[in-house]
Amino acid sequence: MAIKARRSEELDQIDRRILSALNEDGRLTINALAEKVGLSPSPCWTRVKRLEENGAIEKYVAVLNHRALGLDNVVFIEITLDKHDDKLLDRFGEALARIPEVVEAYLVTGDYDYLVKAVVSGTEHYERFLREKIYRLPGMRQSRTTFGLRALKRAISVDPLQIAPV
Repeated sequence: MAIKARRSEELDQIDRRILSALNEDGRLTINALAEKVGLSPSPCWTRVKRLEENGAIEKYVAVLNHRALGLDNVVFIEITLDKHDDKLLDRFGEALARIPEVVEAYLVTGDYDYLVKAVVSGTEHYERFLREKIYRLPGMRQSRTTFGLRALKRAISVDPLQIAPV
């Protein structure tokens, strides 16, 4: 999905405060958000709508606890394809995106082609996931997996008040 957000230097300090507050709690009412960022509700609502329209706010979601869903293990899979033509890359990416256990996937540079983050309930689930889903992807040549032991940081986005534009 292409993001059409404005460049960060076009976001003023109030925009950044709005984004920071919504990043912390996406369920804030406009009145509560306006109070938090020092605006009245109407201009706050206008700014939020503009931030949504220009892509700075992609969507609002509930962040689920994978452990509560029985998915106790996070795995990182390095995948190498057997060739790299555009058609295969598109087919591979589309097929990968349809796998429910995959929570993030990136085309990358370096020693492998894709880095995939997935969640599984344990080693038996992982073995089944690998054999029945990953190994059947088009163009798949090899994979290498690392199991995450403990999350040190888990964030959905960066705090725009903490990151200075470059």
